[in-house]
Amino acid sequence: MRQITEVLRLKYEAGLSHERIARACGLSKGVVGKYVTLAQVQGVTWPLPKDLDEVRLYALLFPAKAPPSRFAEPDYFPVHQELKTKGVTLQLLWAEYVERHGDKAYRYSQYCHHYRLWRGRQRRSMRQVHRAGEKIFIDYCGPTVPVVDRSTGEVRKAQVFVAVLGASSYTFAEATWSQSLPDWIASHQRMFMFFGGVPELLVPDNLKAAVTKADRYSPTINETYAELACHYQTAVLPARPYKPKDKAKAETSVLLVERWILARLRHQMFFSLAELNAAIAALLPALNQRPFQGRTESRHSLFDALDRPALRPLPVAPYTYAEWRKARPGIDYHIEIDKRLYSVPHALVGLVLDVRVTDIALEVMHKGQRVALHPRHGKSRFVTVTEHMPKAHQAHKDWSPQRFLNWAKDIGPGTLGVVQSQLKDRPHPEHGYRACLGLLNLSRRYSRERLEQACARALSINSASYQSITSILKQGLDQFPLPLADDERDLTDLPAHTNVRGPHYYH
Repeated sequence: MRQITEVLRLKYEAGLSHERIARACGLSKGVVGKYVTLAQVQGVTWPLPKDLDEVRLYALLFPAKAPPSRFAEPDYFPVHQELKTKGVTLQLLWAEYVERHGDKAYRYSQYCHHYRLWRGRQRRSMRQVHRAGEKIFIDYCGPTVPVVDRSTGEVRKAQVFVAVLGASSYTFAEATWSQSLPDWIASHQRMFMFFGGVPELLVPDNLKAAVTKADRYSPTINETYAELACHYQTAVLPARPYKPKDKAKAETSVLLVERWILARLRHQMFFSLAELNAAIAALLPALNQRPFQGRTESRHSLFDALDRPALRPLPVAPYTYAEWRKARPGIDYHIEIDKRLYSVPHALVGLVLDVRVTDIALEVMHKGQRVALHPRHGKSRFVTVTEHMPKAHQAHKDWSPQRFLNWAKDIGPGTLGVVQSQLKDRPHPEHGYRACLGLLNLSRRYSRERLEQACARALSINSASYQSITSILKQGLDQFPLPLADDERDLTDLPAHTNVRGPHYYH
């Protein structure tokens, strides 16, 4: 355009010939003549009028050619929307267009050319083509909404969750207390219920509840979020860090929610989250049923035509919220979760295990296999499964001091005395279990009578230990009479001896 202005300046102001003008502007002599002729035909004089800028001058000299009247111009907006449906191509749409208009239809190449020209004139966001039922874009609004506690007057800020379908721009919004993982997952569950189906992909931002480690090429998805996606048979494809164009739909919908919902609620006071969500839900239909600018279609009508039929059905069973954690069992083969101890197989001591925690249960996983399942809550701080214990510990578990005493009493007073001796003066009764279990083992190798006699002999010599009783049984000492106590001996039976003076000596 600047060349046209320069040609006219050199022609009328400098008075140069067409040949010299062509040489100065780097044009051919014929092009210079064409510009001068077109200006004369349109009545353009020099100097140019002040309101005639270069754009208007070009449009005046080269008016846009209207398509021949014999061609039927397609409506390109429906064409653009139809292309979002899986399997629909420009060639199919052109064939349908030819069926409707016959001889007045463009050839296929011209049809594609004019569609691309139309698409290039639309807003940049229109250039991203989304297939029906393919993606849901998810984000949070920047502004928060104050919620007042009636009893205390405390003001809490509620976050606003926004989700939008790619093809139809059908929008869902709700308020939550935070952007934490439980609220994030619960919002997704309500979002799927609102849309009545599941897309192929979820496109969230890189917040912590969705992405554990943000990376342009291989982001790490939060395990709970990944489990949710698996339950609903969809996949998570986070937007690239610092690439807002990856979720342009969400950015636009967030802006619309802020303008058409939050702005209208700015003068209202809310006293509960449920009250705020009821107000948002009342305004959502107006947003979705509002026609696009310059069109008769709305988000709701496009949702019914495009996304609703393409969405996958919801799963029959509802998703159960679960958090995933890491835990390493100590030497007592227990892991600690929320100040409660749960047992795992003792062979896994020292290994890092995956723990899936729900409201009612706790699962421990090792290499993808479940190795322990416990109830989530209970009165005891310890939750121990017998099969998780070593064999030696299992033998201890089923015994109690009273059970040992009852067993010993049934055998005899000597055995009872030994057991009482083992359980007495211990920091904990279980410290004497090993010796008591040893006696129980001896009762299987020797008769009850011999064990009772051995225990009685051990008590008589003040050596009521497991090792002493074992020695007595091995040597057969239990089969000999017990030695008499000092007060039971008859002194008259003592043998005569010159050193024995007798009682008369002390008179």
